[in-house]
Amino acid sequence: MTTPATPQAHERQAPGHGPAVSYTSPIPIRPATLGDAIASEWTKIRSVRSTIWTLGVMVVLMLAVGVGSALLIAATDTDLMGEPVLGLGFFGVLLGSICVITLGVLTIGSEYSTGMIRTTLTACPSRSRVLTAKAIVFFLLTFALTTVAATVIAAFQTLILDGGTASGSLWLRATLGAGVYIATLGLLSLGVGAIVRHSAGAITIMIGVVLLPLVLAPFMYAESLRGLQRFLIEYSIPNQLGALYGTTVTSSGPSGWEPLLLMPLLAAAALGGAYAALKQRDV
Repeated sequence: MTTPATPQAHERQAPGHGPAVSYTSPIPIRPATLGDAIASEWTKIRSVRSTIWTLGVMVVLMLAVGVGSALLIAATDTDLMGEPVLGLGFFGVLLGSICVITLGVLTIGSEYSTGMIRTTLTACPSRSRVLTAKAIVFFLLTFALTTVAATVIAAFQTLILDGGTASGSLWLRATLGAGVYIATLGLLSLGVGAIVRHSAGAITIMIGVVLLPLVLAPFMYAESLRGLQRFLIEYSIPNQLGALYGTTVTSSGPSGWEPLLLMPLLAAAALGGAYAALKQRDV
């Protein structure tokens, strides 16, 4: 990707084969930067329909499930027994995470399926810069949208229901923490999409990563598999996300802010593999 810093002078032949005429281009020439790549990726991600649909559906799911469950509980006069109401937001965020996974894969997978990746890498030969720009733009967009939606839902739930008083730490985990976790899960999807280079395949892999541990665990009846069964349940992505809301299905495993240490490690491993794959192979 080459974009304009200092004008360059050119010479061209005058009509009638006269002396050469000096011409200075008004367009300056300068080396491309990461900022240029970020601007390019921002233009891409905000101008395609997949972004509007996936993030739009995510917000609708979070609002419908989060606020809807609060209204349903209020209508049935269910006693919350002093439990904070913020945990109700977990279900909407979990469903919304599928949309973020899809967008994370499509952010790079769609370029491989359409062949646009050739144009991208021709304009910006630095493959690591391209992937870094995609990761930055995607993370900031999904983090901001998820955090705002989670905060709005938590506020509505608190207004609608009379539950226990949530601590400041729980509020931060259920809003800011949820935004960071979901956006980082999206980065994991971006890394898998860059490695697999096939949108449908990468989305299938990521849905398996999210759901398969909880599907397999109940069928591990053998005593020798109890440890693996417990590990799959405790460290499954739904249970890690539930830990941010204080709604885990187990008494052990990740709790508090610990999921925000685990998910970045997975995302870093996937992105590390993606960087290596982009450098080693042809388009």
